[in-house]
Amino acid sequence: MPFLLRYDLDRSHPRVGAAFKDLLVRAITPGIVLFLAIYGFGLALMGPLKSWGTAEEPISKNLEASRTSVWDSITMVWSHIGNTEYAIGFCLLMIALVWWRTKEWWYAVIPGIAIALQASIFVAATELTGRPRPQVSKLDPAPPTSSYPSGHVGAATALYLSLALMAHRIDNVVLRRLVQTVCVIIPLLVAYARAYRGMHHVIDIAVGLLNGVLCALMAWLWLRRKEARSS
Repeated sequence: MPFLLRYDLDRSHPRVGAAFKDLLVRAITPGIVLFLAIYGFGLALMGPLKSWGTAEEPISKNLEASRTSVWDSITMVWSHIGNTEYAIGFCLLMIALVWWRTKEWWYAVIPGIAIALQASIFVAATELTGRPRPQVSKLDPAPPTSSYPSGHVGAATALYLSLALMAHRIDNVVLRRLVQTVCVIIPLLVAYARAYRGMHHVIDIAVGLLNGVLCALMAWLWLRRKEARSS
C-alpha cells in the first residue's frame, strides 16, 4: 500500500480491541527497541565514546562566541517552540481539529501517539544516561533532565513531521506544500536554537532528531490498513 495513502485507501472504522493490539505491536514494541538503542548509545557516550564529548565542546564554544542580541531573541522563540507545554497544547489542538474535520479518531490521534512515544523514550533515556550539558553559559533555564537526548528537538520533530505527513490531504497544492515545508523546517530551527543557546551537544540534538523522526513514522504506521478491493 502507498505509504502516504494508507489512511485514504482504507477509511474503515477499526475495532477498539484490534486498534489497541496494533498500537502495542506496531508502535509501543518498536518504541521499546528504539529506547534500548538510544539508551545503549547514551551509555557508550558516557563510557568508551566519552572522547566524542570532548570533540563536541569546540562547537558549543564557537556558537557561544557567535552570539548576538538579535540572534539571542530569535533563537529564544525557536527554542520555545519545542517546550513541552507548547508541543502538548498544539498537539491536542490539532487532534481535536482533525477529528472534527475527518470524524476519524484513529487518524486524528497520530500526532498524539508520536509525541507520547517520543516523550516516553526521551524521559527514560535522559534519566538513565545523565549526560552533562555543554560547558558554556546557558540562555534557557535548564530542565531537571540531562543533555542526552534533546527532548525539545525530539518533541518538535515527532509533532511536526507527523503533521507534515497528515498534510497530504490538503487539496490546495500551494497550501499543502507550504504547510509541509514549514513542518519540516520547524524542527531544524529548534535544533539550531538548542545548540546555539548552550542547552545540548550536537550528538544530543542529532539523536533527538532521530528519535522524533522514528516516532513520527511509527505513529503513522500504528494501525493496520488494507487496500480497497477493486470491484
